[in-house]
Amino acid sequence: MKIRAAVLPATGQILEIHEFDLAEPGPQEARVRLSWSGVCHSDQNAIDGTSPTPCPGVLGHEGAGVIEAVGPGSRLAIGQHVALSWAPSCGVCEECARGLRHLCGTAWPAMGKGGLMDGTSRLSRDGETVFHNSFLSTFAEACVVPDASCVVIPDDAPLDVAPIVGCAVTTGIGAVWNTARVRPGERVAVFGCGGVGLSAIMGARAACAAQVIAVDLSEQKLADAIDCGATAAVQWQGSAEETGEAVMALSGSGVDYAIEATGRPEVATACFLSTRARGAAVLISIPHPDAQVTFPALSFPRMERRVLGSEYGSCYPFYDFPMILDLHRQGLLPLEKLISHRLGLGEINAAFALMKDHASRRVLLDLRQ
Repeated sequence: MKIRAAVLPATGQILEIHEFDLAEPGPQEARVRLSWSGVCHSDQNAIDGTSPTPCPGVLGHEGAGVIEAVGPGSRLAIGQHVALSWAPSCGVCEECARGLRHLCGTAWPAMGKGGLMDGTSRLSRDGETVFHNSFLSTFAEACVVPDASCVVIPDDAPLDVAPIVGCAVTTGIGAVWNTARVRPGERVAVFGCGGVGLSAIMGARAACAAQVIAVDLSEQKLADAIDCGATAAVQWQGSAEETGEAVMALSGSGVDYAIEATGRPEVATACFLSTRARGAAVLISIPHPDAQVTFPALSFPRMERRVLGSEYGSCYPFYDFPMILDLHRQGLLPLEKLISHRLGLGEINAAFALMKDHASRRVLLDLRQ
């Protein structure tokens, strides 16, 4: 079938809208008619080369829509509503057997090849292969994805909120709930108040943290953080040391968990310096591949400070997505506050301009047009 989609011709170029051929789903695959897609900073990382991606490729990894075709052996049914996960799992590798499905040793190598789980693409243009992004490629009218990327959601779940649950929301909330396991009464700081950071703030408030301190360079982002539930705000002080001291002073003696959501090494250091005894810096963003982070070594034995990595909020999408959407339905997670702009697919480059200018919270693409 023919679809319209936004393609990255080569690293460093702008996205272009073209018509592509989308093959039928193969074994244990499904075709999803997309309703909405989120625009994520990880897509910008693909564009600028921070995260190398095969080109030409159709980007986008936050999507939700309706199943309209299934391949042989699929567990899905036509008409089901789904939120898409960019981290499918095989269920049998060492990582999956250890309960680390989000770190699946089969899916991660396959992702880097720009195909689906079998390493091949379902996208082409004029007979030439076009690559997938993160198994999904949601900057399109429709996509073919692995069954394992499809999380069935209730028909009344909002299809404009579900896409961001597929990445930003789960990455932020999961870092708080699954990786840090914040308990009621603990103190949390969130460094970086984009979509992921704001989600972490909501997650910390829902976990009944006593303090949720937002840290950012932008006054507008700090205002957004307060609107999303932060109890206090600290503007970046110019260095990791000064900012860490400011958070320490505001929190009393430091926070239990400092969530890093910028990908910048100096911010990771500031997170570590803002924690109290036995506190932990939780690093969740994608840094440049050759980035190095420095921590004062004496803090490890003397204060038992820790550093925790968190990929995709240490989540299991088939459990976490429905739970998050249910808490949103109950009014306990006001995820609609994360969405600031809704644009059409043809406005894709304007969406990235909004993100780079810090003029947005989360931008959605309406793919129904």
